[in-house]
Amino acid sequence: MTDRRKTPDHAAQHDLILGPDPEDRWLTRPVEGIDHTGKRIETRVVTERALTLYLNSQEIVTLMTIGDHPEYLALGYLKNQNMLLPDDEIAEVEYDEEVNVVVVRTARETDYEEKLKKKVRTSGCAVGTVFGDVMEHFEKATLPDDAVLRTSWLYALTHRINRLPSLYLTAGAIHGTVLCETDRPLIFMEDVGRHNAVDKITGYMLRHDIPAAGKILYTTGRLTSEMVIKTVLMNIPILISRSGFTAWGVELARLAGLTLIGRARGKRFMALSGEERIIFDDEAHEDAPGAV
Repeated sequence: MTDRRKTPDHAAQHDLILGPDPEDRWLTRPVEGIDHTGKRIETRVVTERALTLYLNSQEIVTLMTIGDHPEYLALGYLKNQNMLLPDDEIAEVEYDEEVNVVVVRTARETDYEEKLKKKVRTSGCAVGTVFGDVMEHFEKATLPDDAVLRTSWLYALTHRINRLPSLYLTAGAIHGTVLCETDRPLIFMEDVGRHNAVDKITGYMLRHDIPAAGKILYTTGRLTSEMVIKTVLMNIPILISRSGFTAWGVELARLAGLTLIGRARGKRFMALSGEERIIFDDEAHEDAPGAV
């Protein structure tokens, strides 16, 4: 598998393994309009491209995406939909940029015709979908009970992530997801759908054999059922967002024993599930720097 882009220099400067490239003009395009004063302006907006995914000879889905890291998106999507099994040997991942198609080939023969008939459209932007027996695997998942989240890590993460270069700061209309370890952001992915950003991280972890142990997932989007399901299936025990919750997201997090933290801004947050993993080693005060 070859990536169209290498890790941007600014990602390395922020100690990221991989991060967004706001200067990549392929991911945004200029659009003219007017501002609130009636003045003519030109601004950049994010792209949306249809990416069709095949598993061996079977067409699986067409995803709307900004178009970066299509191979990681394909692998992560298939893994999180339980179409790639833990012992699957990935023979090849081929991306054709001209027709926007990714083909994932495995040594195992696959046929998911029946599974594809059973799908649920989720609340994810850019139309998320959950297929077939994903919930059965979610219910059987077991998260590590020795994981912890120190509040000092949480405050440092929110501070650092908010200052990372991103397409969001350049053009908006995009979600970000960050794989973290203790107080360090490691991999930062963005896309028009937050589920796509998560799948890209899953795909990267799968391709580069990055273990889930000790990892934390941060998202800029809502803590919905889909985000909870994907995090649990990744075997990551802690999910953080600066946004809010949905009731089903909270219910599923409690069922799985996932630590679910939302509205994390400055030194404030809410934990609605798995709060026993939180260690309060940095007290929050109303007048603390960065409190909002």
